[in-house]
Amino acid sequence: MLSFDEARALLLAGVERVGLERVTLEVAAGRVLAGNLVARRSLPPFDYSAMDGYALAAADLAGEPPWTLPVRGESSAGADAGPLQPGCACRIFTGAAVPEGADTIVMQENVDRDGDAVVIRRPPTRGQNIRPTGEDIRCGVVALSAGMRLSAGAVALGAMLDVAEIVVTRRPRVTIVCTGNELRIPGRKGAAATIPESNSAALAILARQAGAEVTIAPIVRDDAGEVEGALNQALEVSDVVVTVGGVSVGDHDVVRPSLEKVGVRIAFWGVAIKPGKPLVLGVRGAARVVGLPGNPASALVTFALFGVPLLRALQGDARPFAAPLKARLSAPRKRGPERMEFVRARLQIGADGLLAVADDNQASGAATSLATSDGMAFIPPGTQALEAGTLVDFLRWADA
Repeated sequence: MLSFDEARALLLAGVERVGLERVTLEVAAGRVLAGNLVARRSLPPFDYSAMDGYALAAADLAGEPPWTLPVRGESSAGADAGPLQPGCACRIFTGAAVPEGADTIVMQENVDRDGDAVVIRRPPTRGQNIRPTGEDIRCGVVALSAGMRLSAGAVALGAMLDVAEIVVTRRPRVTIVCTGNELRIPGRKGAAATIPESNSAALAILARQAGAEVTIAPIVRDDAGEVEGALNQALEVSDVVVTVGGVSVGDHDVVRPSLEKVGVRIAFWGVAIKPGKPLVLGVRGAARVVGLPGNPASALVTFALFGVPLLRALQGDARPFAAPLKARLSAPRKRGPERMEFVRARLQIGADGLLAVADDNQASGAATSLATSDGMAFIPPGTQALEAGTLVDFLRWADA
C-alpha cells in the first residue's frame, strides 16, 4: 500500500484547473481568484485626515507657542475643500481630504477655539494625523494574488479598489454515488436489515465548503450493471465523482471492477491509513474518481484528507492542503507500526496551548465521534505509544 504522503502526492498529479467565470463581488467570497488583481488606484487615493481637528501648514507656526490662526473653510468626507488659505487653519473631519497646502492635522482636543480663530498651545509634528496617499497600497502593485481563496477581507479590498466583478475559477461539479443493497433514504421505511444512507449529506457539506457544486445521485444497488450505468452517467457531467462503499474485496464490492469496466484508470487503491485503507483514486479523461469506504467515519475522514484537496486543486487554489493546527495529546495514545491513524478528537485550551481530547469510540462506523469532534489528530505510525503532551498535527473539519 501507499503511505499517506505518497498517496497525497499522487492525488494532485496532472490536475488542471477547471474553467473560469466572472462574478460580482457580492458572491465572490470563498471562490479562488483566477489571476492577479492589480491595484488600479492607490489606497488611500488621496491624503485624508485620521482625526477631527484642524488642518494647517506647520511652517505657519513660527516662534514660541501659543499660536493663533484664523479658521477659513471646512473639509468634510466626500467634499472638496479647495486649497488651504495661507496663514490659516481649515476645520477638518475624519476621512476628509487634506486641503492642498496643509501638512499637519491638530486634533480638536488639543486646541482652543476662539470665535473664528483657533489657539494651538503645543507644537505639533509635521504630518501627524494624516493618512498619506498609497499608505496601504500603491497603484500598479498586486493587491490579490492568483490562487488565493477570497475571504470577506479580500472582497472588501477589491471593492475599495473600485472593482465590481472579478474572474474566478468556476465551481467543480461533484456527483456523489452511494452504493449498497442495505441503504435506504433517511426517513423512509425499509426492510429490517436496511439502514439509512448517512454519508452523502455530510460529504456534500465538505464538498460545498471546498467550493464545489454537488449532486447526490440516487442510491445504487450492489449490481455491476447498475453501478456501471450510474458511473457512466456521473462521469459525463462531473469533474469529480465520489463513490461511497463497495471498494473493498468482498463478494458484493463491485465498485472497483465497475470503474475499470467504464474506462477509469486506477491511480491507486489502498492507502496505509486508519480509518479508510481501501481508498481508490481513478481518472477518466478530465474527470477524477474518489472511491471512499462506506463506513461513516472512514468516508468523511478520507474525503477530508483526499477529496477536499483535490477539489481545491481543481480550482487552482495555491494552498490545496489545509494547514493543520498543532495540538498536544491529552492522554497517552497507542499506535500501530504501519498505518497513519486519524483520531477524531475535541479541542480544548490547556496550559501549554491546544489539547486534543480523543473520543473513546474510534470505530469506523461510529457516528457519535463525528458529531462531537472538532476534527482529527494525526497519529504517525510507530512501535511505541505517544505520551500525553506529545505535539501532533490536528485538522479541523471546518478547515478541511
